[in-house]
Amino acid sequence: MIVLKSAREIENMQEAGKLLAAIHKEIAKMIKPGISTWEIDEFVEDYLKKNGAKPEQKGYRGYEYATCASINDEVCHGFPRKAPLKEGDIVTIDMVVNLNGALADSAWTYAVGNVSDEAEKLLEVTKEALCRGIEQSVVGNRVGDIGHAIQTYVEGQGMSVVREFIGHGIGASIHEKPDIPHFGIAGKGARLKEGMVFTIEPMVNLGEWRTKMDANGWTARTIDSKLSAQYEHTIAITKNGPIILTAQE
Repeated sequence: MIVLKSAREIENMQEAGKLLAAIHKEIAKMIKPGISTWEIDEFVEDYLKKNGAKPEQKGYRGYEYATCASINDEVCHGFPRKAPLKEGDIVTIDMVVNLNGALADSAWTYAVGNVSDEAEKLLEVTKEALCRGIEQSVVGNRVGDIGHAIQTYVEGQGMSVVREFIGHGIGASIHEKPDIPHFGIAGKGARLKEGMVFTIEPMVNLGEWRTKMDANGWTARTIDSKLSAQYEHTIAITKNGPIILTAQE
């Protein structure tokens, strides 16, 4: 069942989103060769605590960290680690913020120092894919319109969209209906209605879209060891168009 959110609920989620966006802005300043994702995770947890919030994913199904930190060929759910990031790496930091019971979810991929031209292109395409998905998030459209816009753009750039991990509704819990695939057929799927709140979070690979799971049971990586990137926003559907609750602008 899809739970529609009230204006007040959306406002509360936007406050959580503003806090999350502020954290990503701080992380952007921190990212450089030599820093570890462990340090970033500790920073996030401390920042949330100081602002009266908590990391919602910590403890979720046994997950132990405030963030997911996925490096290079890791698609999602990478564990923070103490090994330093290296020049040329890309790293995706993903987190869910709980502020007074209101949730917001956002991931961002960062370049570590100078990265290759193909890595830079991957980041550009993935961010644009997110924007194109958000553009389709209007009352009366269908979920398939979002996925179709993302898939056709990404594949037109010679890259691929991960199928195994998708966007999702969010509200009282991290994962709610509707599911938001980043691939699909225009005009198909659930119709978008005012009050829906969900994430759009395309994971784009330089090579094959298929993934494989690490032995830890959490971390997915590309099957061909090529780079993967992800950008994610939480958005609310309104009669006046989508509101990006985790906007960094």
